[in-house]
Amino acid sequence: MERNYRTRWGELDLVGFDGRTLAFCEVKTRCSNGLGVQPLEAIRGLKRSQVRKMAVQWLMERRERPRAQDIRFDAIGVVVDRSGGLLALEHLEGVF
Repeated sequence: MERNYRTRWGELDLVGFDGRTLAFCEVKTRCSNGLGVQPLEAIRGLKRSQVRKMAVQWLMERRERPRAQDIRFDAIGVVVDRSGGLLALEHLEGVF
């Protein structure tokens, strides 16, 4: 439904809707250096709190949005190589 929604707490990366669930997604991308990069480790307490605040603001501002039965907070981790090629993508639903 939307991407890169800016607020005073930061940027909400993705908002998706599948007809039932409204998902607020935080995306972390890291470049692989061969040391076992884990982009999802960067989504900790403070970031989760910020995403929740941004979601509330998005919900208040988007009055014409579809009504969802469920709301979910997802995390997406992306690992790319030095040339930008995709090495790994992990999508965790409802993780916070």
